[in-house]
Amino acid sequence: MAYGLVLALVFGYLLGSIPFGLLITRAAGLGDVRKIGSGNIGATNVLRTGNKGLAAATLLLDALKGTAAVLIAGYFAPEFGLWAGLGAFLGHLFPVWLGFKGGKGVATYLGVLIGLSWQVALIFGLVWLAIAFLFRYSSLAALTAAVVVPIALYFLSTPEIAGLFAVMSLIVIIKHRANITRLLAGSEGKIGAKG
Repeated sequence: MAYGLVLALVFGYLLGSIPFGLLITRAAGLGDVRKIGSGNIGATNVLRTGNKGLAAATLLLDALKGTAAVLIAGYFAPEFGLWAGLGAFLGHLFPVWLGFKGGKGVATYLGVLIGLSWQVALIFGLVWLAIAFLFRYSSLAALTAAVVVPIALYFLSTPEIAGLFAVMSLIVIIKHRANITRLLAGSEGKIGAKG
């Protein structure tokens, strides 16, 4: 069983470490997305290229790698799905191919959540959309949703899944510490702003 958990974690990591944002923008002839905006490889920074289609594709693919990891590994055992989901999330954050410098994990976090608890994924989406609509800050929307998710899972899912997302939410918050500083200073970039 322990061997299977390690295998699931590694499988998830390798799937999660595929840097879709970087690959998509390079394929579209837009160069290295890490050289603009936040320097991130995620959908929010891809949006700063001005190409909404590429940003949407990045969001979808980064989420799907989390969902795929959970569903494929979970087919063999539910606990394998948990570990593969964690691996996909960590792979996106720390991809071996990019010197362990990846994205902030929000889309992959959501993808893992879809695979483990689609009902709470809907709650995440509603919270994200509401905060993004009201304040126009992607980071604030993600942080708020990440705080809500483990609480919702505590009531609507298993202790194991709630515990996993408590850890993942904490990591999301830590990865957004620069954004938090900018939010407090009033200098955070708003959704749709280029550069």
